[in-house]
Amino acid sequence: MNDPVICSAKGCRAPARWVLAWNNPKLHTPDRRKTWLACDDHRESLSAFLGARSFLKEVVALAEWDGGSGSGRPQPPTAG
Repeated sequence: MNDPVICSAKGCRAPARWVLAWNNPKLHTPDRRKTWLACDDHRESLSAFLGARSFLKEVVALAEWDGGSGSGRPQPPTAG
């Protein structure tokens, strides 16, 4: 199955073009990376949300993302 990769912003169904890699240092080890996906319209707002909490580690074009965790594909946002 090859599901389209869509933006993680609430209610957005646009194709994702960016990977926002983050972690919550209170919950995750320093090398752990969670991912949110962003379309061009939501890249800045999602980055700002994560950055304000000091969670954002890097923003990478989806085409250049190596999977970080070895999964080969970014995952939608997860709790925790």
